[in-house]
Amino acid sequence: MDVLGYLRLVRRHWWIVLVTVMIALGAAALVTVRTAPRYEASVTFFVTTPSQGVTDAYQGSLFLQQRVKSYGDLLTSDRLAQSVVAEAPLGLTADQVQRRITTSTEAGTVLLKATVTDTDQTRALKTTETLSAKFVELVQKVETPPDGKAPPIKLEVVSGPRVTSSPVSPQPVRNLVIGGLLGLLLGAGLAVLRGLADVRMRDAAALQRVTGSPLLGEIPFESGAKAAPLIVGEAANSPRAEAVRKLRTNLRFVDVHEPARVIAVTSALQGEGKTTMACNTAIALAEAGWRVLLIDADLRRPKVGDYLGLDGGVGLTDVLVGDVQVGDVVQRWGDKSLLVLPSGATPPNPSELLGSKAMADLLVALRESADIVIIDTAPLLAVTDGVVVAVQADGALLVTQQGRTSRSQVAAAAHALHSVSVRLLGCVLNMAKVAKADAYQYEAYKVVVPAAPSVPTDRAGVARRGEPAAVGDHTQELTRLSR
Repeated sequence: MDVLGYLRLVRRHWWIVLVTVMIALGAAALVTVRTAPRYEASVTFFVTTPSQGVTDAYQGSLFLQQRVKSYGDLLTSDRLAQSVVAEAPLGLTADQVQRRITTSTEAGTVLLKATVTDTDQTRALKTTETLSAKFVELVQKVETPPDGKAPPIKLEVVSGPRVTSSPVSPQPVRNLVIGGLLGLLLGAGLAVLRGLADVRMRDAAALQRVTGSPLLGEIPFESGAKAAPLIVGEAANSPRAEAVRKLRTNLRFVDVHEPARVIAVTSALQGEGKTTMACNTAIALAEAGWRVLLIDADLRRPKVGDYLGLDGGVGLTDVLVGDVQVGDVVQRWGDKSLLVLPSGATPPNPSELLGSKAMADLLVALRESADIVIIDTAPLLAVTDGVVVAVQADGALLVTQQGRTSRSQVAAAAHALHSVSVRLLGCVLNMAKVAKADAYQYEAYKVVVPAAPSVPTDRAGVARRGEPAAVGDHTQELTRLSR
């Protein structure tokens, strides 16, 4: 995955980053509030040597720098800490004094700085004053030769002792900035891990990669689609309707040398929008002037009749068992060249019925009666009905809902089709999240033409059931289409 891919994961899980940053800022603020203020008192020493001690300047400089390093260790020694405690009543032990002392030197110089950090400002200053006096006294004692001559090292206080007027810690601004940055990094890491661990189908590129088929459509999510699933009336001018029209175009030109006339619409799982996709695709094709026949072959849970407002009590199953002729049960929908064959009664053996010779013969006859036959089938992973129907069609269209189906489930559905040599025409990503820029472009470019809806619809957006046409009308329609 490239850098842009990781950035997309962070953007997708932005709430993880936000929560982590807020927690980190809260922890930094809590630590800042509960930390006692600390003050620093410091003193700076200058180490030098009399001119008669060392004649060579370079050797003298090296000698002093080595001495400065040794004095730094001497400042934090047990002996000096005990001398400080014995000199002044500080309320501290020698070990506590020793832990409060830090030393520092500047490279290439003979300056030595001692710093005492304490929660008590007065005690920090008093400790530093005592430490300075005892340290100078200790150095003179150590450096004085046994014969009583002048010591080769001279130690002078050039700065301090002085104490800071404000606490050096805690520093609220610094703590909050560090906490925020750590929270941001941790949140971004968690967001990436969450994204990598998320096995659900999240984008069109992953769908194409898993199925090994072209992306024919990316249908955007619309909050009102559940109440009004069909692209008729006001919904005909929505971005969702335009996406279905793009699917219609891609579907007709997916293979110009071998166009698919009988298309099975299926999905990996139930509830991914395959039935709605089949209905809307049929409507879009009929709007373009194609003679379309929509068949509800999901015999276990048929929904086409409910969506289109048609009576599905008699239909495909009755035709397959030989009780009625197909021309007697096919119904015209709206004022378009769209015919619908409902599912009919629920049979006890859907798979056997759909895989029968009667079904194969029916599809051969219907292929000659319409330009395009759209078949709504059962989900592939639930039952075998969808595969049985897809084998008899010219190709299959796999519908996947974004963020619901896992990549393994989509791969299993595609494998179920490929294993029986079904021609997978392409895939459709349903309920996809579309960028605001794309939605704005459509809203700015679309032209809304006032027009009456194609069919009357109720408040739920489902086509109202009109007066049933005579059986002979449907028979004549199929006869006319077959000519």
